[in-house]
Amino acid sequence: MFSKGSLSFKRFAWRTSLLSIAAVLLLSACNGDKKAEPAPTPEVEAPMEQPVEETQENTSSPYHAPLTGLPLDASLTQRPLAVMINNAPAARPQSGLGQADMVYEVLAEGGITRLIGIFQSQSGIEEIGPIRSIRPYLINLGESYGGVLVHAGGSPEAYTIIQQQRKQDMDEIGNAGAYFWRANDRKAPHNLYSSDEKLREGAAKLNYGNDVQVPQYTFYPETIAASGDGAEGTEPVEGVSGEPAEKVEIKFLLDSYVVDYQYDGSSNTYKRSVNGSPHVDLNDNVQLEAANVIVLGADHKVLDDVGRLAVNVEAGGEAMLFQRGEVITGQWARAAGDAIRFVKDGKEVPLVPGTTYFNIVPNAPSFESHVTISNP
Repeated sequence: MFSKGSLSFKRFAWRTSLLSIAAVLLLSACNGDKKAEPAPTPEVEAPMEQPVEETQENTSSPYHAPLTGLPLDASLTQRPLAVMINNAPAARPQSGLGQADMVYEVLAEGGITRLIGIFQSQSGIEEIGPIRSIRPYLINLGESYGGVLVHAGGSPEAYTIIQQQRKQDMDEIGNAGAYFWRANDRKAPHNLYSSDEKLREGAAKLNYGNDVQVPQYTFYPETIAASGDGAEGTEPVEGVSGEPAEKVEIKFLLDSYVVDYQYDGSSNTYKRSVNGSPHVDLNDNVQLEAANVIVLGADHKVLDDVGRLAVNVEAGGEAMLFQRGEVITGQWARAAGDAIRFVKDGKEVPLVPGTTYFNIVPNAPSFESHVTISNP
């Protein structure tokens, strides 16, 4: 039997039509004067169109941001910006943190923390800030990502390091004031801002190149990382599984200042709050969130009457990694010339693609005393 779409079927149909027409003409000639009935127009079925097989395009991008693991349209070559962001109550809510690739939170003086936003993969960030001063350990952390150091002033020790070692920085009260502005709706010093466009323009004017080493983190494939109900069947490290951790509270120093992260299974992220209130980005009023929350213990030492600190961000120590609704207990480690990494049994644990928050707490009185895990 012929198929309707075959060439043989089409030839057969046309041959049948021609034979029918010839038979009608012959009958008309035999009947003489009889009026011939008009021959019905033969019906010829059009050949069926064969379905066109569509080529499935590979939608996965070969390019990924080194600090978030998220796909990109093109290779990322721009240098990170390491911005010192004020976290005093009068400075909240801040602007731009929702578009940072990574965020560090660590104590400054007075029991209030300072934030370091590492910005690389996103652009068009209209406001970043409020921007504050820098410390030696903040220099250390920012430079571990190859970042241009963005700040407004600094401790005497930090300025000594910047000047003697010729650090590539942008200081609002020093070499880069034209690339910052002060908002009218807040009081100084909680009103200093910039944008990624202005900061990159200033870095170019100061001849700060992009030829830097940016650390590459290990990330889960997105299909595995999307498991929103914990790590069932997808252990972060072979043979090691985490424990349920729907919520983690972190007390850096003050009882009146507690940060918490609440797991949201719908987004597979931890939503951030400060003192029980959602911590939002002023640019879009969206609550800050992290795909990975790392809490790590470091030695802290008070240096002077002002309360300035020395924080050891190189030695390694105890750490916890919160991701996909679970906590993994391990260590943080940092090789020379590298950034901080979370390891378990000597192996780096992959991160879930997205933003990572590092929370550095004192080792005293104990690392665990700063962390409370609950499963409401």
